[in-house]
Amino acid sequence: MVNGTATASIDQVSDFESEVLSQRCWLFLRPFLAQLKGQLDRRLVKTCLDLVLLVLIHRHRETGLLMSELGDHLLGADRGPAGTKRIASLLHSTRWAAQLIRDYLWEQGHQRVNALLHPQDDVYVIWDESVIEKPESLQAEGLCAVRSTKAARLKRIKPGYFNPPGGRPIFVPGYNWLQVVVTGPKGVLTLAHLRFWSTRGERKTDKRSQEEQVLAHVAKAWGKLVLQVWDRGFAGAPWTTLALDYGVRFVVRWKKNYLLVGPDEVAKKPWEITRGKRSWDHRQIWDARRRCERKTGVVAVPVHLPEDPRPLWLVVSRPGKGRKPWYLVTSEPVATPEAAWRVVFAYARRWQVEMSIRFTKTELAFECPRLQKWEARLKFWGIASLAYAYLLSVLHTVEQPGGQWLLQTWCHRVKKRGRKAPTPFYRLRLALSRLWLYFRPRQLPKLNLGLNPG
Repeated sequence: MVNGTATASIDQVSDFESEVLSQRCWLFLRPFLAQLKGQLDRRLVKTCLDLVLLVLIHRHRETGLLMSELGDHLLGADRGPAGTKRIASLLHSTRWAAQLIRDYLWEQGHQRVNALLHPQDDVYVIWDESVIEKPESLQAEGLCAVRSTKAARLKRIKPGYFNPPGGRPIFVPGYNWLQVVVTGPKGVLTLAHLRFWSTRGERKTDKRSQEEQVLAHVAKAWGKLVLQVWDRGFAGAPWTTLALDYGVRFVVRWKKNYLLVGPDEVAKKPWEITRGKRSWDHRQIWDARRRCERKTGVVAVPVHLPEDPRPLWLVVSRPGKGRKPWYLVTSEPVATPEAAWRVVFAYARRWQVEMSIRFTKTELAFECPRLQKWEARLKFWGIASLAYAYLLSVLHTVEQPGGQWLLQTWCHRVKKRGRKAPTPFYRLRLALSRLWLYFRPRQLPKLNLGLNPG
């Protein structure tokens, strides 16, 4: 009887938490759904909310964004075709566009920037590029050649194995992808923008024109209130000159062979400019990837581009013997060691966007959709990004009692190492999926798996 009472109590709490989390999702999406209601029938608006919940429930890397799979979850296996038709009607409707989702995500970014500025924290706008690989696809609209990161990963030399593959990079059909997130010196990030484009076909464009559109939007909306953080893919005189023209604050990781003009007014490689210069300061810095502390030095020198005399600073982070230094070019004035460390720590936060892209590819199956129409595919990715943005909002509360209860009850880890591992986002997704599978949110139609025709 005691065990039965305890089980009943857990079920009651789980049912209550299921409704709380689903209602929270509705509140999070309410501004977007209100705009959508002005363009669509309310049944399609309800389907959109249901689809966001189902994307979180159906956790599968290969079929996570297949309409047929989600249709089965929506109405049950016996009415799967009807559920698939509902989703297709939403995605293929010509009365709304994916731009509506992009505008909503920008608004979420604005709110996060304002929230971080209120306590006068540093605000970082982090950019990163990736690709969606569709190696088996040929007929979908907008396909173009993208460099396969999967093939590059498989071709890496591994100790103890022979005949490692070599040769030129492998290109496969796919789509180009740009993601922008907002975050502070610590805490959870906020998704602000996703953009996909192609270099072939009717929608042919190029990377720099797409990135300039985003840069113009960010410069107009936030100006110098935020610090842009870019990886080596953005390094180079053309993009840096463009950033200076727009007047934004930025940190970009420079490639070691790209030239800069140092204090001696001679164009050199960054490692030649700082060669022989002693570090200004040393600190024990925690390496989150290797799970250890490293004695790291930092030094900075004033520089400028060979084609542009506007002042910049080169900040070099030296993590010690056997580790490659970071060459960071910034528009921020760096006259003291403390200012140099702020630039280094700002760039270190860039790893958050790498983890974000990995999560969307693995947990949210961004490479899964098999839609042929370009706009319908953008809508599907946009709805999945709304599910991801909601997860990010829930992650803020993981340290609270309710969040800890969710992880411990529905995604328990036996060993201390599993509980302390820095993967709360993956555990949160798994816990939420399990909770809603067993205690279905009341917004969704009643699930019928086809096991009981009566």
